[in-house]
Amino acid sequence: MSKNRRESNNMHDGVGLWSLGIGPDKRPAIFLDRDGTILDELGYLGDPDKVVLYPRVQDALMLLREAGYLLLIVTNQSGIARGYFSLEDSIAVNLKMIRILSELGAVIDGVYFCPHLPDSGCPCRKPASGMVQKAETDFNVNLEDSWIIGDTDKDALLGSEAGIRPLLVKTGKRDKGAVPSGVPAVADLNEAARYILEE
Repeated sequence: MSKNRRESNNMHDGVGLWSLGIGPDKRPAIFLDRDGTILDELGYLGDPDKVVLYPRVQDALMLLREAGYLLLIVTNQSGIARGYFSLEDSIAVNLKMIRILSELGAVIDGVYFCPHLPDSGCPCRKPASGMVQKAETDFNVNLEDSWIIGDTDKDALLGSEAGIRPLLVKTGKRDKGAVPSGVPAVADLNEAARYILEE
């Protein structure tokens, strides 16, 4: 575990769970939705024993990391505010995911989540850009060359809000919402990685 690991229980910001340190130079990032993009979409996931990765997501993440991208997860987790599971449960899910990916060779640089309800007006809840802004500061991110990959319109709209390029995956929720026209869609995270690396 890195000595630069940071944990926060600030319920008013995206919560940075894990950090491997910040370099002096700006780097592009891949911002990743969690459920429906990396993890199988199970609804409100608060049990670490139910963490299931989509096939070969670790391969996609390793390709992106080798290309120089930071890997930063940004996820809405209103199940906390709804009382479906606790903050500690949500943290346990994230840490289980990080551990499995790390064992498979894919290192996640940071995880941010919003625990608030959709109507809370929280500036960190997607599609608002609070989590991306916090990550930009934490990791000195070059947003101009960054991407957001997710399975719904909230992720695509976050791209517009934060000034990063959006990419939709067809995994996850069937109802993708009101995705803006022109947002490219690919089958899964593996195809998303290939799409980005071919740009």
